[in-house]
Amino acid sequence: MFGGHVMPVAVGEIDRDFFLRGKPMARVQIPEENCEIREPAEIKAFLKQYGIEFEQWDVEGRIGTDATNEEILEAYAPEIERLKQAHGFVTADVINVNPETPGLDEMLAKFDKEHLHTEDEVRFTVKGSGVFHINPESAPVFAVTVESGDLISVPKGTHHWFNLCSDKTIRCIRLFEDMSGWAPHYMEEPVHNQYSPMCMGPSYLEGEGGDLDPEKIVQF
Repeated sequence: MFGGHVMPVAVGEIDRDFFLRGKPMARVQIPEENCEIREPAEIKAFLKQYGIEFEQWDVEGRIGTDATNEEILEAYAPEIERLKQAHGFVTADVINVNPETPGLDEMLAKFDKEHLHTEDEVRFTVKGSGVFHINPESAPVFAVTVESGDLISVPKGTHHWFNLCSDKTIRCIRLFEDMSGWAPHYMEEPVHNQYSPMCMGPSYLEGEGGDLDPEKIVQF
């Protein structure tokens, strides 16, 4: 459907080159179809089918590695204003999460279970990476790995959950219509337990995959 760049992979297969090449790269993985999409244009086209918006904004050379939250918001003010005008967002902020963040595990536990929101969830990743797992009504579950430079907008009402990658680090811009719309509404029969809870990275390749039962887990 997306031309010659859709990369079929075996479920559970690890693409070592992906993790070792060092360049941030978004990707979509559909384990039940044994395929992976890496080309930005094809990722955008695939996600559009589900109402999910995907863009890529420059990061390198635009903000410093030690930029403050205020400097980040100022640097991306034109893009933020465009999204506000197009979608009715009224505010934006920057969240900075790392292993030293107080209450990190409790924070992550709110969003690593299948849920939905009553407004669109918009995130632009400045630093780090994470995975949005999407559970469409009439299609297989797929995972969207976002890294530095990736913007994703998940429509309200979409069943999904989110995991950080193994370094538990992400810094991103968030946009809101109303902060109350950010609250998760959990599913009565969630499917998140059937899928690997974290994206695989260097630590996984080094043999730190954890104690997940391979017979019950679909590896993204």
